[in-house]
Amino acid sequence: MGLRRAPRLQLSALCRRAALSTAPAAREQPAAGPRAEPGRRSAETARPPVPAVDFGNTQEAYRSRRSWELVRSLLVLRLCASPALLARHEQLLHLARRLLGQRLFNTLMKMTFYGQFVGGEDQESIRPLIQHNRAFGVGSILDYGVEEDLTPEEAERTEMESCSSALERDGHGVSKREKQFQAHRAFGDRRDRVTSAHTYFYASEAKCDRHMETFLRCIEASGGASEDGFSAIKLTALGRPQFLLQFSVVLMKWRRFFHHVAAEQGKAGLAAVDTKLEVAALQESVVKMGIASRAEIEDWFKAETLGVSGTLDLLDWCSLIDSRTELSRHLVVPNMQTGRLEPLLSRFTEEEERQMTRMLQRMDVLAKKASQAGVRLMVDAEQTYFQPAISRLTLEMQRRFNVERPLIFNTFQCYLRDAYDNVTLDVELARREGWCFGAKLVRGAYMTQERARALEVGYEDPINPTYEATSAVYHRCLDYVLEELKHNARAAVMVASHNEDTVRFTLRRMEELGLHPADRQVYFGQLLGMCDQISFPLGQAGFLVYKYVPYGPVMEVLPYLSRRALENSGVMKGAQRERQLLWQELKRRLCTGSLFHQPA
Repeated sequence: MGLRRAPRLQLSALCRRAALSTAPAAREQPAAGPRAEPGRRSAETARPPVPAVDFGNTQEAYRSRRSWELVRSLLVLRLCASPALLARHEQLLHLARRLLGQRLFNTLMKMTFYGQFVGGEDQESIRPLIQHNRAFGVGSILDYGVEEDLTPEEAERTEMESCSSALERDGHGVSKREKQFQAHRAFGDRRDRVTSAHTYFYASEAKCDRHMETFLRCIEASGGASEDGFSAIKLTALGRPQFLLQFSVVLMKWRRFFHHVAAEQGKAGLAAVDTKLEVAALQESVVKMGIASRAEIEDWFKAETLGVSGTLDLLDWCSLIDSRTELSRHLVVPNMQTGRLEPLLSRFTEEEERQMTRMLQRMDVLAKKASQAGVRLMVDAEQTYFQPAISRLTLEMQRRFNVERPLIFNTFQCYLRDAYDNVTLDVELARREGWCFGAKLVRGAYMTQERARALEVGYEDPINPTYEATSAVYHRCLDYVLEELKHNARAAVMVASHNEDTVRFTLRRMEELGLHPADRQVYFGQLLGMCDQISFPLGQAGFLVYKYVPYGPVMEVLPYLSRRALENSGVMKGAQRERQLLWQELKRRLCTGSLFHQPA
C-alpha cells in the first residue's frame, strides 16, 4: 500500500474541492470589521417589551397535554428516579419482552417510556406530534434515534480499528499522537458512561453514506415542519474517526505552541482572545527553535497578513497554517517535553486520503441541502479528543454557508475548561471575516466518561471541577454571545438547557439588552418528554423554542431510551419540581372537573 505525505493543511481549499456537485457561484462577502452590523434593527422602532413567562402556572404549562399524558409523565419520571430499577432496567426489559411477546411489549413501551421520549416509528407517524406541538408554539428538531446494537466487545474492536492508521494496525508504526488523542481499548465503547448522546461507530464508507441519507431525510422533514427548522448531525457518523483524531492533534499542538511562546513573553494567564504576541520576539523564537530560517519567516509576517500593529493573536496564528501563507510547508513544532521538532501532520495512505475527502463531501451535501430547505444545521459536539477537528470543520462550513444568515451552528460544551476561550475566539473570527455567527450552548453529555478517561489514561481532566463551575461558565459564555447579538442582528444562539435558572437568566439578559423574540436570534431547546413546564410557557409567550424529537422503531431505539432513563435519574433525584407541577395540575383538574381536558 503506497504511503503519501499528508497534504498541507489547506482546509478551506480541501472543503471546496470535496463538493460532490458544482459549488454555487461565490457571493461577495460582507465587509469584515470589528462590528459588522448589516440589518441591525432601527433604534427608533417602537418595540414591545419582552413577554413575561410564568413557569409556575401549571394550567398554561400543561394546556397542551391530556390528563392521561400527565399521569404517564409522573409514572415515567418517578421510575427514572429509582436507582434500584435503573440498575436492573436492561434485565427487566428483556424479561418483559419474553413474558409479553414482541407485540404486547411494543404496546407497553409506547404507553410508557417510548411514548414519553420518542415521537414515533417513522416520519409519517410523528407528524401529528409535530403539528400538535407547533400549534402550542413549540417547534421540532428531528433526530433519528436508531443505533447499531453492538456488544461492548464489538464496539471496542470497531473503535480500535477505525481510530488507528494503516501503519499502526499493520504493526509497522507506533502512534506518536499524545495519549489523549489515541484510541484506548478500555474506552473503545464510546457509549459507556454517556447519557444522552447518540453514538456512531465506523463500519464502512457505505454505512457513512447511509447515515448521510438519514440526515438528509431529517433535513427534508424539518423543512416541511416549520419556517425556521433545525436539524442536528454528528460528524462521527460521516467518516472514519482516525481523521478527526489526527486533525485534532494538529490543531491542539499549534495552539499549545502559541501559548508556550506567550508564556515566554510574560503573557500567560490572559484570555485567549486577549493574548497578543510581539511579532519581533516571535520571529526570534522561531529561528532559535530551528523551525525555519530568518529569511523564510520574513515572508510569513507581512502587513497584508497580520496588519501593522506589530502583534499577533491566536486567530492570526491559526491563520498561518491555512493556505494563505508559506508556513504550511513548515508544519513542525517543538515538543515541549523532549525539545525536538515534530511534524504536525502524520502520513496517510491513498485510501485514507480518499476517506477524509469523502467525509468532507458528505458534510458539503448536508449543508447544501439545509440551505435549499431553509433548515439550520446544528453540528453536535462529541468527545474532547474529536472536538478540535469537529469545531474546525464546522467553522469551515460556517465560512461558506453563513454568508447571509446563520445556517450552520457549532456546539459549545460549557463543562469544558476552555469553553469561554472557544466561544470568544469564534465570535471574534466571525466579526473579522464577516460571516454570521451561530452557536448552540450545552452543558455537555460526556462528563463521566471524560473524567474517567483522563484519570486512567493520564492527562489533565478537561472538565470543570463542579456543576456550579460549569453553570458559571455557561452563563459567562451565554452573556458574551447575547452581548454580541445586541450589536449584530445576523448572529444567533440556541440555548439548549433544562435548567430553569439558566432560562430565567437568558430572559432577564434579553430584556436588559433589548433582544426580542421577534428578532429570531435567541432559540431555546429541550428534549421531548422533559421540562414541558419550561418549553410550552416559552412557546406560548412567543419565544422560539424547540423539542428534540427522536424517532425510530421500538426495538431499535431501546439503547437511546436506556440512556434517557439514566439521564433522568441524575436530573430527577436532585430536582423534583417537574413532578410537583404535574401533581399540582392533576389536582387542579380533579378539583375543577376538568380531568377530561382536551387541548385546544
